Amino acid sequence: MTGFGKGESTFENKSIIVEVRTLNSKNLDVNCRISNNYKDLESEFRKKISNSLKRGKIDFFIYNKSVDDKTGSKINLETVEDYFSQLKKLSLNKESDLLSIAMRLPGVMKTEKETLNDDEKNEVLKLFKNAIKEVISFRNQEGKIIFKDFTNRLVVIEDHLKIISKIDQNRIQSIKEKLKSSLKDLKINIDENRFEQELIYYVEKYDITEEKVRLNNHINYFKETLNTDDSNGKKLGFISQEMGREINTIGSKANDFELQKIVVQMKDELEKIKEQLLNVL
Repeated sequence: MTGFGKGESTFENKSIIVEVRTLNSKNLDVNCRISNNYKDLESEFRKKISNSLKRGKIDFFIYNKSVDDKTGSKINLETVEDYFSQLKKLSLNKESDLLSIAMRLPGVMKTEKETLNDDEKNEVLKLFKNAIKEVISFRNQEGKIIFKDFTNRLVVIEDHLKIISKIDQNRIQSIKEKLKSSLKDLKINIDENRFEQELIYYVEKYDITEEKVRLNNHINYFKETLNTDDSNGKKLGFISQEMGREINTIGSKANDFELQKIVVQMKDELEKIKEQLLNVL
């Protein structure tokens, strides 16, 4: 969700500049810095940002500067004269020194608020619209890159899942043989029927068939959601959490070094997906 947009133009005797910058964030966080003469439009700006950008940490700037070096600040003559007359009564300093002191006192400068007419308002809104359009274009380009990254990482996770399925075909049988071998080394008599019952119960704890099926379903659901036109960043986040649960369960039930190595690799790919999901609306 990183992006940048800018609009700039000259209106009458001033240059108007609008900037919109966005960074990653789980929610919408809008920070506005607006010139005083445009403050009345802040609620309208915020509403349009919320509708257009949906999510992210958004900094919005709009300011203007005079192109002829004129300012809207003027000296408040009545205030200066009042300060000056009072200082003369209190001090024997030169009048030039008293004037210097008076000019530094509060209220000496006054700023005349400019009236925002319809033409200037329309110009500002036009610049704002162009800046938002640039941000969305920037985000779309980033989105294409992220989409490709997601697709590639999901393929890697799917390939790892296929390898896990191959390892799992012989894993349970290997566990049974190890248990039987260990009991045989103890050289004790056992009830074969009871042993088979206990073995079935024990082996069931290491069965990952259900986890493999659910993980595959979550991957397919992630792909399906990824290819919709809706804003599904948070939904994809929930799906990735479910994928993580299944991968963790497979790891805890693995009881096999090679299988656990693959689980670690799957976790690494999934974490990279989760990091990128902060960029998805």
